[in-house]
Amino acid sequence: MKIGPVSLSSPFVIAPMAGMTDTAFRRLVKRQGGCGLVVTEMVSSEGLVRGIDRTLEYTEFTEEERPVSIQIFGGDPEKMADAAQIVESLGADIVDVNMGCPVRKISRHNAGCSLMREPQHAASVIAAMTKKVRIPVTVKMRAGWSDDSITAPELAQRVQDAGAAAVAVHGRTAEQSYSGQSDWSLIDRVAESLSIPVFGSGDCIEPEQVLERMRGGNVSGVLVGRGVLRNPWILAQAGDLVAGRPMRVITDEARGRFLIEYMELLLHDGENDADGFRHSANTGGVRLQADPHDLAGRARHERWVINKMRALMSWYSKGLHNGGHLRTDINAATSIAQARDIIEHFFSVAETATSAV
Repeated sequence: MKIGPVSLSSPFVIAPMAGMTDTAFRRLVKRQGGCGLVVTEMVSSEGLVRGIDRTLEYTEFTEEERPVSIQIFGGDPEKMADAAQIVESLGADIVDVNMGCPVRKISRHNAGCSLMREPQHAASVIAAMTKKVRIPVTVKMRAGWSDDSITAPELAQRVQDAGAAAVAVHGRTAEQSYSGQSDWSLIDRVAESLSIPVFGSGDCIEPEQVLERMRGGNVSGVLVGRGVLRNPWILAQAGDLVAGRPMRVITDEARGRFLIEYMELLLHDGENDADGFRHSANTGGVRLQADPHDLAGRARHERWVINKMRALMSWYSKGLHNGGHLRTDINAATSIAQARDIIEHFFSVAETATSAV
């Protein structure tokens, strides 16, 4: 399938999740197969245009992840168009607009899901962006602001008319946040009414659920978020089912190895990169190398890696036998070596990965 001129090898997409789907995680999921597109954590258009360092970090991606969509948020058409030009200059394949984030600190600034209350203004944002960039502009939205304001059908039509190349719909309202269930019947109605690809999102935790959504309606593809955090192989397994193959079985050792490789990438990501492999608005796309003599800096970096592992473990451990014990042990780990030992023991990893970079 295609989004504009961009070909996707699979209709399954890693949904953007703030604080979770960093470039290291996306690379590892991509290596498992079945992933047609990755989307970065959302980036502030204001931060991009002003060059705020913390914001620029979220634009980072590598050649291994392509095709890549960088998701931005904001409500000012001119500023969003300027931010889209920056995204295009970084070499991203697609620029995505977040109109689905229900978090108050985003929505109160006329961004994220608040745009769903003003479909005409939201369409003006897309129109301004499509005039400024050649890469496809896509939109991620929710069902609406509330049960009394289901605006996805109108908004989807308006952004298509404004030049959007695809839309993704999460079937919950902003007021629901992540409670209740995603309304896939609404998603299907939106898909049926548009001529551009429509991706559905929500409640796809098992590969069979992804397959059911693809076969049960009019969507062109499926975004998977929390399901990927629990099972990084879910897209590959869904691909097996779509192709009529037996679904691959993931061993405990493979699950443990994924975590170790993730730690290795977080620890050493950016080291010995080939020219042009890594792209970012920060430091001109070049990852600064750590000073081996900066022991305090190294210790801070290792603490950051451990905190990333703790965050992932809150999802990854769900459904595992004794997963609560694994989560507790990782939360108590104070060093990379200790975290590695915990993972190897829990999953009985026979031979640890020495480098995943």
